[in-house]
Amino acid sequence: MKKILIINGHPNPESFNFAVANEYAHGALDSGAVVETITIAKLQFNPNLQFGYQKRTELEPDLLDAWEKIKKADHLVWIHPVWWGGLPAITKGFIDRLFLPGMVFQYRENSVWWDKLLKGKTAHIITTLDQPGWYYRLFYGKPSVNQLKKSTLEFCGVKPVKVTYIGIVKGSGDFQREKWLQKVYDFGLRNK
Repeated sequence: MKKILIINGHPNPESFNFAVANEYAHGALDSGAVVETITIAKLQFNPNLQFGYQKRTELEPDLLDAWEKIKKADHLVWIHPVWWGGLPAITKGFIDRLFLPGMVFQYRENSVWWDKLLKGKTAHIITTLDQPGWYYRLFYGKPSVNQLKKSTLEFCGVKPVKVTYIGIVKGSGDFQREKWLQKVYDFGLRNK
């Protein structure tokens, strides 16, 4: 039985991202998977990595709980909008505070290399855009995907990492949104 963790990075519970997260969860539950969620905006934590890596800031209880969910999961589903080409600030803060040396990666002594401590996990990034996905990839170089997929998840050993772009969300009608939600439900049903 696959253990799936859905991490919702949108701060607004009335956003389309919450509908996306719910549909993925419904599909995954219908497949028989075990599903847990993290709604980053509901967590109580300071998103600022105040001392960088020079001094460890104690993790708040909500971050400790999130870390336990990440450790147990086989498959991580990240859902977030693209704002100014990147992740929402609260999502970036969640990563900064939780994806720490000794937890998700470990530098080797006297080396530029590191150990990837999240090996064995897979991921799917589902991101919403107010532009076509091809435009975001071609003209902007997909910075949020590069950051989350390459510089975070793959850096820590998560592979493969699938990416799905949903857009243009702004101005989309009910028919188009239902098509996207059906697609996301199917991803959940197939545990992708």
